Amino acid sequence: MDPKDSNSPLLRRRSLLAAGAALPVLAATAPPAAAQTRVVVEPSIVQQKIQGFGGMNHPNWIPDLTAEQRETAFGTGTGQLGFTILRIPVPENRADWSRQVATARRATELGAKVFASPWNPPASMTETFSGGKRLRYDSYGAYAQHLNDFVTFMRDNGTPLYGISVQNEPDYAHDWTAWTPAEMVRFLRQNAGAINTRVIAPESFQYRKSASDPILNDPAALANVDILGAHLYGTRSADLPYPLFREKGAGKELWMTEVYHPNSSDSGDLWPQALDVGEHMHRALVDGRFQTYVWWYIRRSYGPMREDGRISKRGANMAHFSKWVRPGYFRITATAKPEANVFITAFKNGSRTVIVAVNKNSWAVNQPFTIRGTTARTVSTWVTTANRTLAADATITMSSGSFTTQLPAYSIKTFIAG
Repeated sequence: MDPKDSNSPLLRRRSLLAAGAALPVLAATAPPAAAQTRVVVEPSIVQQKIQGFGGMNHPNWIPDLTAEQRETAFGTGTGQLGFTILRIPVPENRADWSRQVATARRATELGAKVFASPWNPPASMTETFSGGKRLRYDSYGAYAQHLNDFVTFMRDNGTPLYGISVQNEPDYAHDWTAWTPAEMVRFLRQNAGAINTRVIAPESFQYRKSASDPILNDPAALANVDILGAHLYGTRSADLPYPLFREKGAGKELWMTEVYHPNSSDSGDLWPQALDVGEHMHRALVDGRFQTYVWWYIRRSYGPMREDGRISKRGANMAHFSKWVRPGYFRITATAKPEANVFITAFKNGSRTVIVAVNKNSWAVNQPFTIRGTTARTVSTWVTTANRTLAADATITMSSGSFTTQLPAYSIKTFIAG
């Protein structure tokens, strides 16, 4: 059984963790009388490079995406999500490898990066111990070859992997293989250098620094890691910044490789609660400085795509980023929180500026913006509210890089200048 199916104890535990990180939607109160703080966007102050947004396809546990759903997930047209990252599993049994190909190949054709995470090595490489199941120490070399074989298989079937993880959630291994930080460091030092694609580690379920600090503090292990991966189940906003990574992670990428938020119990269309996803993405990108945001199942009742193949309100929140903030864009400095329950994230690509604004207030906000140094004269806009989903909104005229616009009550809005 899928450990993350809606009826599993694991998923219920995860939902409680995720819900613990969510901020409640505030009850309606009278709007403040004071003038709004101007949002100042600074394209000259560049933060992290964006690698993309996406989700997981796990055809070993739930049915594969259909051909039409692949287009919805990775296309950029009306009613599509515009995802640019696909995560797939590394099945322990080679007989299951071919099940990963169809969706991964189409995602690749549509320009997405594909990466893979293993839950378990082949059974012949594992042993039981007091903490559950682990990779036998004398099988580290064979396991590296197993990962390499999967890389080769996917490449030969039309999907060169962008990267491969050593282990999914080694610190939450109730239903899969456990790794201690010391074991992870040992494998990275001695074996990961032989893997023929980018190596991702440690994929802690809760961005626990105790899982990643040892890697950052070991030069030999760090040399064989290309992407520091993390999940954000129940991670507090205060724990999103990572000073040690900024100190020692030069040349490495920082990826958020799995989450659902705020829970797996509500419909992905529940409104305004779906705005929690927009806020969570803002915090992951701004406070955590992540370069990716990757959801768990792409198609699920609580996910970005409903079981009927149409995008949900949670998916619309993701698409306000993924459709217009493409790989290679850079996050730039902007006034992140001009007032309570308003969250601003800004990006650039050349002369183009993209702003995503989330308003979780029960009233409309008249929000002034200034984009420094822009020569653009108009701003295109898209909005999602209770009654509209990724709808084109009125074009705004700017004057000397400034404009004022309304953020509707309980809304997410994307602005494009240039």
